Amino acid sequence: MGRLREAGAPLAHERIVAMYNYRLLEKLLFLPFHRLNEKRLEAACRHKTVLITGASSGIGEKLAFKLGYLPVHLILVARRGDKLLAMKRDIERSSARVSVYRADLRNAGEREGLLSMIHRLPDGIDIVVSNAGLSINRSIMDSLDRNHDFTRTMAINYFAPVELLLSLMPLLKSTQGHVINISTINTSLAPLPGWAAYQASKTAFDTWLRSASPELHGAGIATTSIYFPLVRTPMIEPTAAYSQMPAMSPEHAADIIAKSMYARRRTWMPWWLPFGQLVSVLFRGALERAAARKLRGRGR
Repeated sequence: MGRLREAGAPLAHERIVAMYNYRLLEKLLFLPFHRLNEKRLEAACRHKTVLITGASSGIGEKLAFKLGYLPVHLILVARRGDKLLAMKRDIERSSARVSVYRADLRNAGEREGLLSMIHRLPDGIDIVVSNAGLSINRSIMDSLDRNHDFTRTMAINYFAPVELLLSLMPLLKSTQGHVINISTINTSLAPLPGWAAYQASKTAFDTWLRSASPELHGAGIATTSIYFPLVRTPMIEPTAAYSQMPAMSPEHAADIIAKSMYARRRTWMPWWLPFGQLVSVLFRGALERAAARKLRGRGR
């Protein structure tokens, strides 16, 4: 399935064994395993153009290398141009063709440049993986003079994907394409102190896409919203508390995204999320009071 495979790259099942090296609690939280049907994935993606934002690290990087075994055209977008070029060199030793575009999607001019490049492609676009995002954990009281925390977070987590999709919808309609949104379980749970900017921005785009999805489906465009739990990527490293918490591997996350490209399920979420939603509804008042007491205790 490509020159890398023939040169002795690990077989699919060997990659899976390495990927699921989880502790017991993580195995319970992240079941069932999502073993890829590589034939179905290749059939779904063959000769298609796939846009991946936030492609230079974490989930986006793992997904790009996973799809690199296929005869596809990958458009990789991120802020780190040097990393994207290195990825292009590595991936193109296999089967995929790679175009890279360095852009900070918070910047309107750079978004416009990316869209101009995509609209010039002769074959349009088939799959959009909206993966770029910004996480921020900061108390409201520490944000009184930091309105930019909110404008920047909304810019990348909400305004950027909305603008990209509004522009790309005609292309996706012509190819009967697929939009895959990399969301978070936080959009379905009670808001947490310190996460106002992040949860508001991710919920905004999740709601936008769910509202737009019936119209997109009517135009022949599939949509998938993937609600990931904590994933061990560079984005979570600034939050010290996450270092010891159960977290999904980015390889596992990439497999879930890849599987959605042929399964085309409208949503994916961990098996336990509905229980978390129920707790959020039934005990929201108690949880908020407990959080307030804890924060008051810190302020003494």
